[in-house]
Amino acid sequence: MPLSHGRKLIAFPGPTNLPDEVLQAMHAQSIDIYGDEAAALTDGLLTDLRKVFRTEAARTFIYIANGHGGWEAALANTLSRGDRVLVLDSGSFAKGWGEMAQTLGVDVDILPGRPGRAVDANAVEARLRDDLTSHGDEQRYKAVLTVQIDTASSTVNDLAAIRAAISAAGHPALYGVDGVASIGCMPFEMDAWGVDLALTGSQKGLMTPPGLAFLAVGPRAWAMRGGADLHSRYWGWDERLGEIHYMKYCGTPPMQLLYALRRALDLLLREEGLEAAWARHKLLANATRAAVQHWSAGGAMTFYAPEPAERCDTVTTLVAAEGLDSGALRRFCLENCGVAIGVPTGDLTPPDRGFRIAHMGHWNAPMALGALGAVELAMTALGWPGAHGGVSAAAALLGESLRV
Repeated sequence: MPLSHGRKLIAFPGPTNLPDEVLQAMHAQSIDIYGDEAAALTDGLLTDLRKVFRTEAARTFIYIANGHGGWEAALANTLSRGDRVLVLDSGSFAKGWGEMAQTLGVDVDILPGRPGRAVDANAVEARLRDDLTSHGDEQRYKAVLTVQIDTASSTVNDLAAIRAAISAAGHPALYGVDGVASIGCMPFEMDAWGVDLALTGSQKGLMTPPGLAFLAVGPRAWAMRGGADLHSRYWGWDERLGEIHYMKYCGTPPMQLLYALRRALDLLLREEGLEAAWARHKLLANATRAAVQHWSAGGAMTFYAPEPAERCDTVTTLVAAEGLDSGALRRFCLENCGVAIGVPTGDLTPPDRGFRIAHMGHWNAPMALGALGAVELAMTALGWPGAHGGVSAAAALLGESLRV
């Protein structure tokens, strides 16, 4: 007898669950897109996005796009055909950014990653030193591109260490970071870490429906825009700086999405606080890992990312033991419990054994325990080993952490 009737729960890494207040904010008529009220709304959003990116030096932009659109906007304003970039592999999504660059005519080298591991900063420094030694000014990398979190592998990269590696090599490459799966959920310090160009999307940590991409453009990235021949009118930064409000979106603004974003940023920055949101994500991620550790000890599954310090706080990628069907577990959770567990992404894990439990954005203790409970229920029903005690381990960790 299915127990799925009732409110559904999303436990995959985006689009994430939306706060009711954000959904309600969208139920409003559009306003005059040429008027002062619309301009003030956009100005306030752009200002608050700088707070989210933790930057005072960067300019912020809003695009009607998803994260892939953010990738293209970043490339189009800084690079030219025939430029060469170095992509740091830690899963799937940085390579996707590199593939987009290739379709635009950019030459791409990939620094190979290790399965389930974060980017090795020492390897970055060595590659950049070799680039300068071997090629000098003729073919040096114009940019280094990476992600803070790769949701396929659930690894987190040390962005400060990568910046230090670039600086230690004495390399002038632009430092670009995809923060789609991290910004709003865990520490991101654009200015302090020396990130030149950063991007994120609306549908994960920022708790807004899909359809918006955000760029934070530091001074070094801004200075590159004049020489970039990938430039286009839609993605172009200069075109979005005019006095006419709607040109900040290169056309009609997505008013209802902007209303949603305004409410979401108020929830994040003012009602909870950004640092409190980071702490919440850390605690709920630790609870998820406590449950998985218990199930792993029983022989049901293992973490895809083997190093605890490199496991991110927004999603946990898992590999079921040989002979166990993760697809059956996902289907059971959805059909019988109304909980959507993430599918494996890319070629990182066996399709019939990989799965992902997300814990990002609009996510609290009852939601976390509910999702873990659905997984444990499915394990019991499907006869997986070690199916009891994971939820108790998660609850115990939360209880000890919140002990009065």
